Amino acid sequence: MLLFFTLGLLVHFVFFASIFDIYFTSPLVHGMTPQFTPLPPPARRLVLFVADGLRADSLYELDENGNSRAPFIRSIIMHEGSWGISHTRVPTESRPGHVAMIAGFYEDVSAVAKGWKENPVEFDSLFNESKYTWSWGSPDILPMFAKGASGDHVYTYSYDAEREDFGADDATKLDTWVFDKVKDFFHAARNNQSLFSKVNEEKVVFFLHLLGLDTNGHAHRPSSREYKDNIKIVDDRVKEIVSMFQHFYGNDGKTAFIFTSDHGMTDWGSHGAGHPSETLTPLVTWGAGIKYPQKVSADIAPLMASLIGVPFPLNSVGILPVEYLNNTDLFKAESMFTNAVQILEQFKVKMTQKKEATLPFLFTPFKLLSDSKQVDILRKARLYIKQGKFDEAVSLCTELIHLALKGLSYYHTYDRFFLGISVAIGFVGWTSYVSLLIIKSHSNLTRSISKEVKVAIGIQSPRNYYVYCLLPVPIWYAVLKEFQVIQDLVASLLTFPLSHFVGHLLICTLGIEVLVLSFFYRYMLTAGLVIFAGWPFLTQLWTRAKVTSLSWTFFSLLLAVFPLMPVVGRKPDLSLVMSAGLLVLLLSLFVITSLIKRKNSFIKEELLVHLLQMLSTVLSMYVVYSTHNSLLKKQGLPLMNQVVSWAILASSLVVPLLSSPVLFQRLVSILLSLMSTYLLLSTGYEALFPLVLSCLMFIWIHMEQETLQQSGVCYKQKLTSIQFSYNTDIIQFRHLCLDDIRRAFFLVFFLVTAFFGTGNIASINSFDLASVYCFLTVFSPFMMGSLMMWKILIPFVLVMCAFEAKYDTYDSKTILFLDFFLMKSHFVFISQHFFFLVKDYGSWLDIGTSISHYVIVMSMTIFLVFLNGLAQLLTTKKLRLYGKPKSHLI
Repeated sequence: MLLFFTLGLLVHFVFFASIFDIYFTSPLVHGMTPQFTPLPPPARRLVLFVADGLRADSLYELDENGNSRAPFIRSIIMHEGSWGISHTRVPTESRPGHVAMIAGFYEDVSAVAKGWKENPVEFDSLFNESKYTWSWGSPDILPMFAKGASGDHVYTYSYDAEREDFGADDATKLDTWVFDKVKDFFHAARNNQSLFSKVNEEKVVFFLHLLGLDTNGHAHRPSSREYKDNIKIVDDRVKEIVSMFQHFYGNDGKTAFIFTSDHGMTDWGSHGAGHPSETLTPLVTWGAGIKYPQKVSADIAPLMASLIGVPFPLNSVGILPVEYLNNTDLFKAESMFTNAVQILEQFKVKMTQKKEATLPFLFTPFKLLSDSKQVDILRKARLYIKQGKFDEAVSLCTELIHLALKGLSYYHTYDRFFLGISVAIGFVGWTSYVSLLIIKSHSNLTRSISKEVKVAIGIQSPRNYYVYCLLPVPIWYAVLKEFQVIQDLVASLLTFPLSHFVGHLLICTLGIEVLVLSFFYRYMLTAGLVIFAGWPFLTQLWTRAKVTSLSWTFFSLLLAVFPLMPVVGRKPDLSLVMSAGLLVLLLSLFVITSLIKRKNSFIKEELLVHLLQMLSTVLSMYVVYSTHNSLLKKQGLPLMNQVVSWAILASSLVVPLLSSPVLFQRLVSILLSLMSTYLLLSTGYEALFPLVLSCLMFIWIHMEQETLQQSGVCYKQKLTSIQFSYNTDIIQFRHLCLDDIRRAFFLVFFLVTAFFGTGNIASINSFDLASVYCFLTVFSPFMMGSLMMWKILIPFVLVMCAFEAKYDTYDSKTILFLDFFLMKSHFVFISQHFFFLVKDYGSWLDIGTSISHYVIVMSMTIFLVFLNGLAQLLTTKKLRLYGKPKSHLI
């Protein structure tokens, strides 16, 4: 059994990893030659302002009085420069946004494993190609461009990471720090001959990263006064910096300015997904080499390179917006020719790499851009330039760029179809094997033991493609070895009434499809829970246990309300969090009262544990309330609140182990401890969700006990007389029945409900940073992400503890392992759906959502094994506060 679990984890891990190799491989190639325009550039220097988290509509729209929030930028738009909307791509985060602007390509998602901070792959950038670059701003952004630069010519000046505090009284200080440091820098340059000489060189870049808007947007929302006032402050200080540059360089007209943003922000203060409020950002350019007012779109990296005459970043896939350039037609044509050659170089390297990695007779080149066609287009473009036909040259170069970009995409996705088919075959084979194993072990079909399958796959190549291609071989070999089971199964199905078979098949299919649709439409969970509410009335349970059945119906309908509520974080309500805390206290009092009534089993240690949990709940409520008020007054996160929050989190997994192992008491203890942490991570109605879910889980245990007693599988025991035990006896044989499949489906449905019940977190912008403000307010991606992930997992843990408890009411763990296998089968079916639903076309939101759905389902499949282990630990282990263990009976 352990071998099968290990094999299952390995197979699922391979399937999980496949999506990254198929869709998330790095698009970058290396070995190209730098390309630059041979003509003199219009600008000697470039100033790049990036207002992190600035939405396009927030900058361009007028305020309630009909005035602009950024009068200086608006005057530039009206009289001096070109402007427009820049479109960022998912994920709308700071690092990929800056990489797209400064390096000219959309970074692959492998960077997320390093928090978007480090360089997972080396890439070229505008800063690297410049003579000198000076940058000021966030320590999360600046170092990655300095680290990737060759030589010692990219200088960074960052404030301490502790300044990025969402609870600070004034986040605009992050921006004023940058502006003040830039002014100090140029003041120092006047008195430092070496520095003065450097800043007067050509091909120089000055980068000002402004994080205040992003911080204020997260902390107060983009509609807040703080966010809007921050726009005004940025506008005023940009005006000062522009005036300072003009004065320092004697109005030489050789400075180009670009003002833009890396991403926008939703109305509720988050970003990361593909909503227009996140992807649409402002772009304003003016100064040397820029045309007068017009509205166009642009790729920023090639534009900046062209303005100051540095080579285009080697990995840039951007197209030079010649409409922005205020220069001669010859310069535009030469710049466009250089842009085409630079992208064509990437195409050639990519083709060479793919050709070398593919068997000659299997390689199919990109037919739209053969070697002869490349030479022909370049020759014609050069001829047009010599003849003065600049528009024709620009048009031809644009055509070549589009063909080269299509070719890059062709070779980047060259193996995608073949790998997808291989993984799909493996999926089907694994599903078949698991199903056959269950049928063989728990049915009257042939029970002959097949010889153990041992298949070793030797992989010489470092590439993972061989794994995906060869893994289906041992899987299908194992399936075919069960041919006798398959034959008996088919024969058995042929004796089954056709109408019953079709009916059961339709019900199973409908159940799986409801689960799949719930990833897209949360209200499908409501529909499923409403159907669940009627389950007792469709069976004999209603006649056997009316109170339990009515309770099941009530809590099913109550839980069905949550998927209809707005996504968590969009409408925070502290009163609901306090209400949830009061309900937890009432539950604690009820438990203590019931313990006192049963004096023969009551000991002081149990009272102490419950009093400790009540104190923990009271402290959580106080911390949530006082932290909220402190942040409203812009006084930051109180240190004592932070210490208490972390102490409650640390104790939440230990205190339940001190409680009695009696099933009822231990489950309540787990709920109370985890609820203290959940309250600290809540901002609204979701604080009530674990309570309702746990009540339904407790009733579910009763319902399943009634069901199994009705079928004669076990006798009914009082839950107050059952103790959790770590029993792994699975020798007892029992037949597979429809109730087993139904139980497994219920478990999968409740797990999906636990995941999506309070918000569709398949989209990263459903995360609300306010959830972690009781623990920390200083920006820390991994710490904040870990806390929010634990918030998501708490309902999972409650469901898995109920799963564990259900089977401690039986004499054997046979049913537990059977249902666990069936649950895994359900998830495999769902995973297959999402594997085939993965997209690499359409809107950025569609692409990101399709991939995240697959990743979520596969993560569930893999980590449920570990969550089951955690549930076993929480339910079966017992710690003592003092003294020797005492035995007591109830």
